[in-house]
Amino acid sequence: MTAQPEKVEINEVVLRDGLQNEPEFVATEDKIRLAERLSRTGIRRLEVTSFVSPRAIPNLRDAAEVLAGIERVPGVRYTALVPNVRGAERALQSNIDEVNLVMSIGEQHNLANMRMTCAQSLEQFADIMRVMEGSGVFVNGTLATTFGCPFDGRQPLDRILWGIEEYLALGIEGITIADTIGVANPRHVSEVVSTILSHHPTLPLTLHLHNTRDMGIANALAAYDAGIRSFDTSLGGIGGCPYAPGATGNVCTEDLVHMFHQCGVQTGSDLASLVKISKDLPEILGHDVPGFIMKAGTSERLYPFPGKHV
Repeated sequence: MTAQPEKVEINEVVLRDGLQNEPEFVATEDKIRLAERLSRTGIRRLEVTSFVSPRAIPNLRDAAEVLAGIERVPGVRYTALVPNVRGAERALQSNIDEVNLVMSIGEQHNLANMRMTCAQSLEQFADIMRVMEGSGVFVNGTLATTFGCPFDGRQPLDRILWGIEEYLALGIEGITIADTIGVANPRHVSEVVSTILSHHPTLPLTLHLHNTRDMGIANALAAYDAGIRSFDTSLGGIGGCPYAPGATGNVCTEDLVHMFHQCGVQTGSDLASLVKISKDLPEILGHDVPGFIMKAGTSERLYPFPGKHV
């Protein structure tokens, strides 16, 4: 019997995490066009927006309009972050496929980001779960600052496990662990992932990495070796949390896809299409983006020989 090729899932977050910290508003039409193009690259999970207060994240104030305007592609799961009950209700009205709830495992960052303690966040999540009951919408929960909080430092393994167990007790179906400020290293990632999966071997687990210290790709490979098969990425490597001092963009989608393809791991994504879309980002955003493959080309790129050998 022929062995099945190794596979991972790429979850594109450029439209939410990527755009949330942009200084200039990105036009609704540009967001819709970007979502539709990404939907046709083979990506199966696309985080489109966040139903957050327009005062908190002005660039996502058009959440409902973007979701209403997208020509959806069968087989693609369209997701949105929801911060509270009102956000959950708006997401349901927009015919969302998945909602994502976020709590920082670091208490101080949760206070800065969400303006509440972790206990208060969990109480609010219980209210959201009641709104979601019977909707058929998949609920994912993100543990931000899993690998380190800018105010509290590295988080103990038992606190990470506590957060996951609290989420599961509420009925949350999938978990994302996030290196919100980009302080993880490959050995730390391997330890955290291995510990989680040893306690919850069938848990739908996603890794959300930031490339603040240029270790995102190495951390992703360490996570893959430890058992993770689902990764959040952002086209062009843009993004960042407004409440995480010093944090920069997410791991770049096309760079991570390229790395996995070079390692013989399938992503289901069309790398050439991703690169083409990424090259259009500077015009949409008004500035350069940090991705490498869009500039250097893939590892298979060859050049004409410059002249006769002497």
